[in-house]
Amino acid sequence: MPEPVIRKTAIVLEEIFHEGGPAAETPLRRAAILTVIKNPFAGSYVEDIAGFMDDLKPLGVDMAKRLVEVLGGDASVVEGYGKGAIVGTAGELEHGALWHVPGGYSMREILPTSNAIVPSTKKIGGPGTRLDVPVTHCNASYVRSHFDAMEVGLADGPKSDEIMLVLVMTTGPRIHARVGGLKASEIKGEDGLR
Repeated sequence: MPEPVIRKTAIVLEEIFHEGGPAAETPLRRAAILTVIKNPFAGSYVEDIAGFMDDLKPLGVDMAKRLVEVLGGDASVVEGYGKGAIVGTAGELEHGALWHVPGGYSMREILPTSNAIVPSTKKIGGPGTRLDVPVTHCNASYVRSHFDAMEVGLADGPKSDEIMLVLVMTTGPRIHARVGGLKASEIKGEDGLR
């Protein structure tokens, strides 16, 4: 399979101090990295595409490491994560599904407590398309305070023959989270759920 051909990468960092209530003692930081690559399958149906996932793994690890750096360089501060892809209009949704394994396992490889499945989304779209990337706690999917999403997109991508690959990491719960459920302090860390 061909190695990924990168056109551009963008990194977005948000620091959220409050959502209308009192300012948090420590702001929530969430970051996304977006990498636009050439879609090697654009324009035609190809039956055997799964091998491209192996080619995406080094890119996924590099993207995950860069996100940790943007969040301060300490992987232990990352509490939430998610992934997504936007496939240009000459591709198909299944091309975005190629990001499931390399995107998810890259983050799980470098984060010390990451037993939870990495939530994901994908869609077809052109330049300027926005994507809401779901986020959950990286060690226990049922931690309600960390249910979140980060909206991402680029004005000039993906073009019709491209795929935009996205990883998101956060440093904590939603600001002012107060709707109950399993707390991060109660995680048992046995099954990725609780």
